[in-house]
Amino acid sequence: MTTLAEALSDYLTLRNRLGHKLAESARLLPRFVAWMDATGRSTITIAAALEWCQQQPSTGPDSVIWPHRMTAVRGFARYLSGIDPATQIPPLGLLPSRRHWTPPYIYTPDDVATLLRGARQLRSPLRAATYETLFGLLATTGMRVGEAIRLDQTDLDYESGVIGIRESKFGKSRLVPVDPSTDVVLRDYADRRADFRVQPGNDSFFVSLTGRRLIYVSVDEVFRQLRAETGLGAGSSSRPLIHGLRHTFAVTTLIGWYRDGVDVAARLPWLSTYLGHRDPRSTYWYLSAAPELLAIAADRLEPMIGKVLPR
Repeated sequence: MTTLAEALSDYLTLRNRLGHKLAESARLLPRFVAWMDATGRSTITIAAALEWCQQQPSTGPDSVIWPHRMTAVRGFARYLSGIDPATQIPPLGLLPSRRHWTPPYIYTPDDVATLLRGARQLRSPLRAATYETLFGLLATTGMRVGEAIRLDQTDLDYESGVIGIRESKFGKSRLVPVDPSTDVVLRDYADRRADFRVQPGNDSFFVSLTGRRLIYVSVDEVFRQLRAETGLGAGSSSRPLIHGLRHTFAVTTLIGWYRDGVDVAARLPWLSTYLGHRDPRSTYWYLSAAPELLAIAADRLEPMIGKVLPR
């Protein structure tokens, strides 16, 4: 193992212990280190980072491939600079991403009803029950898709109305209380689960037609099918996505708090914890997801600004 490879192993181990998800770094950086070794380089320089990041495949104007490579290398170089003073850290903006942010689609109650009605009409009754329950759970809890499909039967406590989510994003676990009406639906699905030909050893709550745990690719495929069949979001500038259900939950909660006149800043850590965010700053991002939410926030802030700034 080369010195760079050893340093990379230590870097990834350290980042993992700090709770960072390393899927992209663990995929890209070994390639970078192998390339450095193959080209006879032992120290990261800006020129070397640029050369490697801009290798094939060629990218279009909206691609994030090169910027993502540079972000991974920059983090590793920052770590190495404390070990090897000759290491050069590529500056920010060297390979900027030109992808434009698209506001997420915010679902109305009618949109959610349309999605669930479409799921209910899937050809297989068992498949229909699975997807109606899954999409309903995402809409009522703001849970991530990956968190929902990783749920095991033992993660649901029907008596207390709480769902346990184990080691999700950033390695965090949390408890998610659910509304009593949601608890009833989950109980009903759990009873129907016995009708599935569940594969031995599969304890997953949501089960596919083959008796296995659901996978994201299949869930996304069903969602796209329902979106097309129901006309969900037709005419909107933003395309409805599954993750939009999570955005909608957060936005709806914040709008409700602002309208009720509560101290949103004090409650934001509650929502941040409920959603599994690393800190409230991630939750504040949802302010930009809905013009109505921004307008309400602005109205609440204006009197405060007037007290501290001259008019």
